[in-house]
Amino acid sequence: MEITFDLFGRQGYNSTGINQIISEATVAKASFYQHFKSKEDLCLEFLNVRHQYWFNELNLFCNDEENLKQRILKSFDFLIYMNEKENFRGCSFLNILSEIPMDNVKILNVIQQHKKDLRNYFLQLLKDEELSDHIYLLFESSIIESQLFKSNELIERSKKIINNLIP
Repeated sequence: MEITFDLFGRQGYNSTGINQIISEATVAKASFYQHFKSKEDLCLEFLNVRHQYWFNELNLFCNDEENLKQRILKSFDFLIYMNEKENFRGCSFLNILSEIPMDNVKILNVIQQHKKDLRNYFLQLLKDEELSDHIYLLFESSIIESQLFKSNELIERSKKIINNLIP
C-alpha cells in the first residue's frame, strides 16, 4: 500500500497505472491480480487502509487530551503534523474524489463514509450538531487550503475561531 499511496499522492489516481504499481512494488502481475481484480479494487483497498491509518493517527495524537476544547484544538494540530509528515499532500479522499466520475458509486461511497466518520468524530466529542458541523467545516477547509497554499496559516486561524466558538 505504501507504493500505491506514494504514487497516488505524487501522480494522482488517473495518472497512475497498474503496470507502474506492479513494477515499483516488485510483485508479479499474477500475484497482484489475485488480490485486486482491477485498479478500482486497489483504490478501494487503498482508501480503506488510509481511513484506518488516518483515524488511528488522529486518535493517538489527541487521546491524551482530556479537556474537550483542547482536544478539538489538538485535532487541528494533527493537521499541521500530517502536513509536515506528508508535505502538504492533502486529503487522499478528496484528491481521489476530484479524479473519479461521480457515477463510480463504489469509490464514492468509501469517500463519503470517511467524511461521515470525521463529521461524527466531532459530533461525538461536542454533542452539539450545529457546533460540531461548524468545527467539521473548519477542519475540512483547513485541509484543502493548507494543501493549496502549502501553509498551515489557515489551520492556525481556525484554532483562533474555535477558541471563540467553544467556551
